[in-house]
Amino acid sequence: WLTSDNMHHHWLLLAACFWVIFMFMVASKFITLTFKDPDGYGAKQEPLILTAVTKVEEVHVPEDKHWPEEFQATGKAFSGNLIRQPLVHMERLELLRNVCRDTALRDLSHTTVSKFVLDRIFVCDKHKILFCQTPKVGNTQWKKVFIVLNGAFSSIEEIPENIVHDHEKNGLPRLSSFNDSEIKKRLNLYFKFFIVRDPFERLISAFKDKFVHNPRFEPWYRHEIAPGIIRKYRKNRRETKGLQFEDFVRYLGDPNHRWLDVQFGDHIIHWVTYVELCAPCEITYSVIGHHETLEDDAPFILKAAGIDHLVSYPTIPPGITAYNRTKVERYFSGISKRDIRRLYARFEGDFKLFGYPEPDFLLN
Repeated sequence: WLTSDNMHHHWLLLAACFWVIFMFMVASKFITLTFKDPDGYGAKQEPLILTAVTKVEEVHVPEDKHWPEEFQATGKAFSGNLIRQPLVHMERLELLRNVCRDTALRDLSHTTVSKFVLDRIFVCDKHKILFCQTPKVGNTQWKKVFIVLNGAFSSIEEIPENIVHDHEKNGLPRLSSFNDSEIKKRLNLYFKFFIVRDPFERLISAFKDKFVHNPRFEPWYRHEIAPGIIRKYRKNRRETKGLQFEDFVRYLGDPNHRWLDVQFGDHIIHWVTYVELCAPCEITYSVIGHHETLEDDAPFILKAAGIDHLVSYPTIPPGITAYNRTKVERYFSGISKRDIRRLYARFEGDFKLFGYPEPDFLLN
């Protein structure tokens, strides 16, 4: 009888424990449903405001009270809520806002939204997305994504390499091709993003691509631009080698570089600042990706833009996006501190706006 009574109490105790656990699970679920942030990861991002109104200084736009249907935000793409971003993306936008407000850096962080800037921004009207190209940061792959989204090809694998940079055949309209009113509407309504990279490593990449390897055979870099830089900036006039990185650095750090830039035309997009390319303090971008974290940032951008179910960013080879400190230090090792400081002075806005630390070899 005692054994039976003990077993009875044992089962009662087990039942009580299960009941407590069950009630705890119900209460936990209720709390989650009650206090869950409605702005989930899958929601479309409403751009954070850097200025009261997106400022387009050289585009004069009449006020329209009624916008055409094609400019109306769709419920799928624009929910009216902020996307619940990983902390890193929120911090990037917050840093950008703060640096844009820093009056001491105004000359390095602000620019006019001119035709040069609008030429850099590709448009996907079908999905209401703007992408500002920043060369030497995986820009070619993003072009492929846009080509597919715009319907020129059904998949990235089908796109011939010679089509990607042929702007007459790749089906990628630029923002500059629209009139003033249409430009303003797209800047205010569309999801906008661009990618950045450590500024000095990007300059090394541009130098190697255009003056050393030149894989797409663009002869004007070696036969027109390089001689122009050498004539102006090479110290040893008897040196007969092609353009050296030291010559390139001296040219870029010269406060009077613009007179050569004008001669070189739009070819300079491979080494001008992110500020000059994309006007990040004038245009309210939704997301800023970093080349160093592109494996995470690319899927995030596609999801934030609401197109992750339509296209994927091309596979990134292992290690290709990682910052190569050794390479950067090797390239700058033979260059005078004066020339490096002048170069940094020009690109300081890019370093500060996007959170890249000042190079160690400038501090030593």
